[in-house]
Amino acid sequence: MIYLDNSATTFIKPKEVIKAVNDSLLHYNANPGRSGHKASIASALQIETTRENLSRYFNNGSPNRVIFTHNCTEALNIAILGNVKSQGHIICTENEHNSVLRPLEHLKQSGQITYSIAFQEEKTGITLNDIKKVLQPNTYMIICNHISNVNGAIARIKEIGEFCKKHNIIFVVDGAQSAGHIQIDMKENCIDFLSIAGHKGLYAPLSIGALIMGEKFDPSPILFGGTGTNSIELYQPDIFPEKLESGTISTPLILGLNAGLNFVNQNFDQIKNKIDDLSTYLNFELNKLEVSVYTEPENAYGVVAFNIEDLDSNEVANILNEKYDICVRGGYHCAPIKHKALGTLNQGAVRASISYFNTFTEIQKLIYAVKHIKQNAKRYKL
Repeated sequence: MIYLDNSATTFIKPKEVIKAVNDSLLHYNANPGRSGHKASIASALQIETTRENLSRYFNNGSPNRVIFTHNCTEALNIAILGNVKSQGHIICTENEHNSVLRPLEHLKQSGQITYSIAFQEEKTGITLNDIKKVLQPNTYMIICNHISNVNGAIARIKEIGEFCKKHNIIFVVDGAQSAGHIQIDMKENCIDFLSIAGHKGLYAPLSIGALIMGEKFDPSPILFGGTGTNSIELYQPDIFPEKLESGTISTPLILGLNAGLNFVNQNFDQIKNKIDDLSTYLNFELNKLEVSVYTEPENAYGVVAFNIEDLDSNEVANILNEKYDICVRGGYHCAPIKHKALGTLNQGAVRASISYFNTFTEIQKLIYAVKHIKQNAKRYKL
């Protein structure tokens, strides 16, 4: 099997991640922060080490403001719903995932906010000028998908972040596809809230994410429950991280995230260069085949989107799976506005997404398969 659906989740995990999860189940299986015995304390110390490593890697200023979530979607919901400003205005971009669009639409339909979508003029991604075109006097939050999960378009987050800081606007960055592929310094880029999906570019297990917060804004909780502190009180604790972490957190997944983060940190240049090389090669060869490629050559972050003539993208993905044993994704990738901008609402797009563990030979086999499907496109249309 050739696995090229790494933007959904990386399939091959580093041995260090597998070992960390296994060690957790053997040695750190007590509930962290819920008891005072040594087994619980040992688990809690491992959790705090992970917070410290994430805080240091993304430079947010405080480990206590690293909030563990089930996924990137939950992290974005906390940032959006926890900072809602009645009758305010939010800007997002054409590249947003439904984890942003649906909370915004919910707030709009309930009469709490309005929002606008910034569309990119430049082929490579969103710029500050795109954002300014939809700016309103009551804009209080700007949300940017850092790297599009559809075609790898990248937002210029530094210039947007500096603008937000100057005008006291909350800056939220969706790092689902960028964390692990690009080094992100929250202070340098003036990011107030960064959401990450551990199971993608950080090679962690499924169902672990984080909301990494800067030091300026304090969101309200959107979940309420047990936290292990102030248990006699009926109100939610007002200190972080407990304020935003209700219920038992998953020690095995968090320690897997820590191991994945360490793997990326130690091998960042090799990972980046390999993904860049494979992405560029795939993009170049697909263009030679005269298929429709929606990823710009400069956006070599492991996401390459294409279509073969007018074949439905899901049909192409099924052919690649059944005939060639190649796993890619077809459809709309939970990003409807992006497909509207690309003009692919009728057929979606085939997405091949690359990880460090893919090989040059695997990319060659995908190119051969696409060539063969294109040559037989008329037969597939019947």
